[in-house]
Amino acid sequence: MSEPPAITARPAPAGWHRFTTSLPGDHGGVVVYGADVPTETDLRLLGSVEGRRVLDLGCGSGHNAVVLAQQGAKVLAVDPSADQLAIARARAEEADIRVELHQAELADLAFLRSDSIDAAISVMTLATADDLARVFRQVHRVLKPEAPLACSFPHPAFAMLDPLGEDPLRIVRGYDDATPQSWELDGRDIVDRPRTFAELFTTFGRAGFRIDQVIEATAPATSRPGPSHADVMRFVPATLVLRARKQGN
Repeated sequence: MSEPPAITARPAPAGWHRFTTSLPGDHGGVVVYGADVPTETDLRLLGSVEGRRVLDLGCGSGHNAVVLAQQGAKVLAVDPSADQLAIARARAEEADIRVELHQAELADLAFLRSDSIDAAISVMTLATADDLARVFRQVHRVLKPEAPLACSFPHPAFAMLDPLGEDPLRIVRGYDDATPQSWELDGRDIVDRPRTFAELFTTFGRAGFRIDQVIEATAPATSRPGPSHADVMRFVPATLVLRARKQGN
């Protein structure tokens, strides 16, 4: 019996890291959850947003906030970075739409009334939260009952690998290793706090959320990889996408 072909992967392009996978890439007019993963157009985690109040938590440079506003949502976008909000503001002005921008930490949502938000989205940013449980409690407070929180995280299994290494499929880190990792992206220092799926599931549940969608998509093969693509993403998902719904009051 012949041996099965060996599974190999090329090292990622120089400068790649886990948070480049949060960039929108070539997706101009759609809400994205990460690079090389299905978009909101495919997943429909938020549903129709027309006329609804949508919270973009950790909006960054505003790609998703602007797209949601173009789809008719009343968008409230929060980010701790004044520089990122300035880019988001310029993006909204260029698109000639209105986005309500707030500079605040992810858990500092006191400016929002309880049960006032129809849906929330957060792409990768929750991975940087020191106290994720506190963030979830605040989001739970402001969402209406059964409203969705659609979010993405760097996949915990992918954190075991080094996509820049000579052998990207070699395990270099324990699955439950919670040691923070520091990255530099567009002149910003980002601290990524790896969490296992079990930890995320438990933290959601204790904050009063029920997870009803889990997406762990691997990336399609590409002959022209961009800065957001690593070949090993074809074998191990780089992004974990979840939808959770508020339970109770």
